[in-house]
Amino acid sequence: MKLVAIVLIALTSVGASPSIKYGKHANNPMEVDEFKVPVVEIDKNFQEILIKIEENENFEDSLNIPIESPKEHMGLHYIETAEEMEEIGVNTQSINPDLIEDAFLLVPELIRKHGYPSERHSVRTSDGYLLEMHRIPFSPLNTTTERRQPVFLMHGLLDSSSTWVIMRPGNGLAYLLADLGYDVWMGNARGNRYSRQHITFDPDGRRSDRRRFWEFSWHEIGLTDLPTMIDYVLDQTGFKKLHYIGHSQGTTSFFVMASQRPAYNDKILSMQALAPVAFMSNLRSPFVRAASFFLNTLDAATGALGIYEFLPSSELLALGGQAACRDEAWTQALCYNVLFLIAGFNSAQTNTTMIPVMLGHTPAGASANQLIHYGQGVRSGRFRQYDWGMVSNLWTYGSISPPAYNLRNIRAPVALHYSANDWLAEPVDVEQLHQGLPNVIGKFLVPDPLFNHLDFVWAIDVKTLLYDRVFQIMRLVEQGVLPFH
Repeated sequence: MKLVAIVLIALTSVGASPSIKYGKHANNPMEVDEFKVPVVEIDKNFQEILIKIEENENFEDSLNIPIESPKEHMGLHYIETAEEMEEIGVNTQSINPDLIEDAFLLVPELIRKHGYPSERHSVRTSDGYLLEMHRIPFSPLNTTTERRQPVFLMHGLLDSSSTWVIMRPGNGLAYLLADLGYDVWMGNARGNRYSRQHITFDPDGRRSDRRRFWEFSWHEIGLTDLPTMIDYVLDQTGFKKLHYIGHSQGTTSFFVMASQRPAYNDKILSMQALAPVAFMSNLRSPFVRAASFFLNTLDAATGALGIYEFLPSSELLALGGQAACRDEAWTQALCYNVLFLIAGFNSAQTNTTMIPVMLGHTPAGASANQLIHYGQGVRSGRFRQYDWGMVSNLWTYGSISPPAYNLRNIRAPVALHYSANDWLAEPVDVEQLHQGLPNVIGKFLVPDPLFNHLDFVWAIDVKTLLYDRVFQIMRLVEQGVLPFH
């Protein structure tokens, strides 16, 4: 139990995302009472961005200016003086103000900062959650007017759409896909910082509201959120199918959707599963394995204390990440070792300079039930629905045990990308998933023996080690070469 406590304290001390104060969009007001969704916010000044890039080859470098006034930088706007920044641990001489800005910008603004157009879309699920999606419709490096095949990206646990863009153009998957000519859409699951809104329930309100808002796991994300967002993307683009790329929980929720709502298999051109998580009985992460042994305690504690959210976003914690995880900070090693303790060790592929940015966006918040549901999988060794206890299971499922997901229903072509050092998606468990899926394009091992769970989105060499193969598979599927039958 001490291990769990230490990891949680360390993780929440070194970084999280600033909370969003939801309100009306300036150009597209959304009155919750009127349900004016979808909401679309499009960058109106993209042409100006292109002109700036064309006129100045060192456009990015021009952003790296010394900090003179904190108010000039996102996330530090409420700090009055440089001296106050020093007091909270931000070294104005050693930290790059460009990184501070990246850590606090919201995803649409972060995308625009790096010269790409961005859009914000909002959709309402059948059970009342308002989900925010982010879109890069095209790349400044590829401005063809031809119709662009949509690609949908789905993040992992405690993550958000930011995971696809924080590593910047040239390495961030969303940018790379846009450069290749794809229309890139990034989803956000209910409960994370961008989808923390409901038409009735307040996630921060009275206890009954909180309980009902957070009463979901990744089962509901797969059953309701993904179909809602996929239908919206296809409706907006006019395509009948899209490519789906998921990381970690983004794969779990896909398997839920495709097994529980098999009609959606027909809307998937290919599914690229990065670090696929379904079966978890062999995982090596000491954090997750230790937590799984205290499921009953955790479940009872969250209910008794009325704490239903796990690792929510916080501006204070994000500032802590800036102070503790910057280059030259003696505590920087703690930052990435906490991440390694959860996901697996691989310091060679960790861009330590970018850790403050990573921790400015992650953790992005989740329901405690999402973690509990994974813990149930660790203990049972099965990929099945949420276990509410024998009595509630009888009421909900008609049996004392929750039903397993029927993997044979998943007809969409799936490519499984895994690694030997992934402490959350053990190769043995990936193979069990492989054996259960009826339409597997292939099972592809990342050619780096130390590649870990987070390297699938943040590694220094992720493009050459992983993404280039993902792109090749997508093209072969489009050409009808894959999958083999």
